[in-house]
Amino acid sequence: MKSTVIPFVFSLALISTLPAQAAIYEKVSDLPKNAKYDFIIVGGGTGGNVVANRLTENPKFQVLVLEAGPSHVDVFESKVPWLAASLFKTKYDWNYTTVPQVGLGGRSVDIPRGHILGGSSSISTRPNNHPGLEAHTLPNTDFMIYTRSASEDYDRWGRITGDQGWSWSSLEGYFKKSERHTPPADNHNTQGQEDPSVHGRNGLLATSLSGFPVAIDQKIVTASKQLGGDFKFNLDINSGNTLGVGWLQTIVDGRTGTRGSSANGYLAPQFLKRPNLHVLVNAEVSRLLQTNGKVPAFRGVEFRQKVGGPLTRLSATKEIILSAGSIGSPHILLNSGIGPTKDLQAVGVKPLVNLPGVGGNLTDHSVMAHPFIVNSNDTFEKIRDPANIPGELQLWKDTHGGPFVDTIASMLGFFRVPKNVSLQPDLAAGPNTPHFEHLFANGLIVPNAFVPQNASFFSMSTVVTSPVSRGTLKIKSSNPFDAPLIDPALLKEESDRVVMREAIKHTLAFTKAPIWDGYIVAPSGGLENATTDAKLDAYITAASSTFFHPVGTLAMSAKGAKNGVVDPDLKVKGIAGLRVVDASIFPFIPTGHTSSAVYAVAERAADIIKADYGSPHY
Repeated sequence: MKSTVIPFVFSLALISTLPAQAAIYEKVSDLPKNAKYDFIIVGGGTGGNVVANRLTENPKFQVLVLEAGPSHVDVFESKVPWLAASLFKTKYDWNYTTVPQVGLGGRSVDIPRGHILGGSSSISTRPNNHPGLEAHTLPNTDFMIYTRSASEDYDRWGRITGDQGWSWSSLEGYFKKSERHTPPADNHNTQGQEDPSVHGRNGLLATSLSGFPVAIDQKIVTASKQLGGDFKFNLDINSGNTLGVGWLQTIVDGRTGTRGSSANGYLAPQFLKRPNLHVLVNAEVSRLLQTNGKVPAFRGVEFRQKVGGPLTRLSATKEIILSAGSIGSPHILLNSGIGPTKDLQAVGVKPLVNLPGVGGNLTDHSVMAHPFIVNSNDTFEKIRDPANIPGELQLWKDTHGGPFVDTIASMLGFFRVPKNVSLQPDLAAGPNTPHFEHLFANGLIVPNAFVPQNASFFSMSTVVTSPVSRGTLKIKSSNPFDAPLIDPALLKEESDRVVMREAIKHTLAFTKAPIWDGYIVAPSGGLENATTDAKLDAYITAASSTFFHPVGTLAMSAKGAKNGVVDPDLKVKGIAGLRVVDASIFPFIPTGHTSSAVYAVAERAADIIKADYGSPHY
């Protein structure tokens, strides 16, 4: 169902009311005259805003953030968790689409990315309402789901980079540093739903448990107990041990019922008042510029502020920090002549630095959503009824409570395939790392043309969390403003398809728990017809999509390694004055939702940068 957008004057200061030094600028001409910047951060998204905040804790560092999209400040839909879905396919989205996917039967799918201050941490996405099975495509860039992933994911990072600072024992502290865990919006008793010792309380990223519990929550807990085994209950998925069924934690401030993001956390008004922090929005970067030095140095940046507008050039005295995301960052490097020489020459871009890894290793989570007809009218279908939306929105305005404080699920789980199933290869980081994930939703996750009208639903998603498939990002022309060619290679490798099959079988097994007797009526939406292996494979091909977690396109590797793009200090190999801080540097995809990992990586990156310039940590 199309989200309803209802105008509302939100009680945050708008750009025009900010003090002169509260530095969100709309035009480059409004920047302070003769300003000089130590660091220019390209991308005011999840990672870039963290680094901007932490570097400007030192008043001697002058920092400029360039964000291609507009400000988030007066975008009401980015504040209300439930309504944020309306930002997909708008000016707040880059509106990317993949190339045809072999593993999806030649279909192309949308890759929503945030085109707004806060980046993809500020937007969610509306479901694709296609007439066929592709309507299973999930409706959110990150679902506001806060999952740190398995500890073994990061221990592998530490091993392959030769830097134990990227291992779980180090990054766990940065997860806590970034987090401000809050009570849920309804202030319910959370005992038995989380481990308080796991969480941070003083960070800038608000997290919480569900603030509007739904009818199926206790049924899921009961099913977990009835089935046992790998359906066992996990007190806190964010402890580093992710296997089992547990309560979902979201990037929502439970005190206000508002969505958390890097923009409203790390660029909150008190930080924008810093005289050494400037943020320029509507600044789309075309390329980085080589400056000087025996080692190639790229401390210049070129950008435009409107389509067809003039190009502006600025330079940093210390570094350009590229934080444009796993799609934007490699796109900018390739347009700058940094990448595989043959690929650049093929599209007419002059090669300046031959770095073959740029744009390779693109990795994403494949996902499906499976609806079940239920004997109930207390589901999301009731919440989504247009007759109920005005009252629910008014409830949120009045109390910052009700269903609009939540995402699509209250619970989730992570699992491994059975021991008798052989994966060739198996890229899980270790024996306690999941192969797949389930989200449990109290209704349809996405519109589906193959479900009965006026029915109510329970849904489970299946997500391949340790994928083998690897794709690429390439440029298609010498025009830096042309969209890139994005190939995440979803379900291209047979090992990933085996995992998806097992995950669907696992879904069906979960719905056989006694607690569902008389509640779940039947599978629907195409799943009911997947009765043979051949039909199951056809269902997977027709209904799978991306979970919108692209990573790895500028992968980190050991210092001196010939593979990879950045060293463990996140400096681009063979280049001076250029560092990358976003999900593109992930050498392997974490097995959870990726946004929390970006926050932790950016927190550590800021400390690394400070140390390089003799600045204390705060």
